[in-house]
Amino acid sequence: MARMTVEEFEEVVLQALERLPEQFRDALHNLDIEVRWRPSLRERRRAGLHERGSLFGTYTGIPLTHRGQSYNMALPDKIIIYQETHERFCPTREDMVRQAEKTLLHEIGHYLGMSEQRLRDLGMG
Repeated sequence: MARMTVEEFEEVVLQALERLPEQFRDALHNLDIEVRWRPSLRERRRAGLHERGSLFGTYTGIPLTHRGQSYNMALPDKIIIYQETHERFCPTREDMVRQAEKTLLHEIGHYLGMSEQRLRDLGMG
């Protein structure tokens, strides 16, 4: 697939977000979804990636299950979706939307407080 513009890829991510089940979309509060070309070295290290590992997305913030009474007036949590990885692994736009949907579900799982192991157990790893 030819390389997309950032705007085109943002549209892919919006399509994927719209395809998520309503209960997932309704659960998202104080959360930004951002598109970037590729993960930084710091993001790759934080994800524990090996040299050739691929990262479709990341979540940063305080999961809902860890928020206490004092959680208020906080900056939004963030899900970052990486365009380069999606382009590299997805031969068609529809494949890219499906992968972006899968990536969003995985990162929303972290936002909801699920561990990597739990996400793998649910088939979202």
